[in-house]
Amino acid sequence: QVQLVESGGGLVQAGASLRLSCAASGLTFSRYAMGWFRQAPGKEREFVASISWSTVTTYYAETVKGRFTISRDNAKRTVYLQMNSLKPEDTGVYYCAAGSIGDRPENYDYWGQGTQVTVSS
Repeated sequence: QVQLVESGGGLVQAGASLRLSCAASGLTFSRYAMGWFRQAPGKEREFVASISWSTVTTYYAETVKGRFTISRDNAKRTVYLQMNSLKPEDTGVYYCAAGSIGDRPENYDYWGQGTQVTVSS
């Protein structure tokens, strides 16, 4: 049974940093690209960042480029999202996903339950 468990969310002020983690089990982690998506209230789920299984390739949404960094540790079966200079518009539920690298939800086969990130102004 595949499980993706996110952690590290919380309530922070604008300009602060957070580091999200997603621990994977039940799959050959090193064979999957990993992605982060987010969903704000009343909005569709949107792409944030993705990383290839080898870590060679990364993609970012324009809205987070230069502020967020995706990384992974295949030995620990964990993917991370370092979020700096947070803005209120970064508020939402953050989901990690495993699948093929890309910015579309359809690229991903497995999803976590999400972790809430709230950025106050």
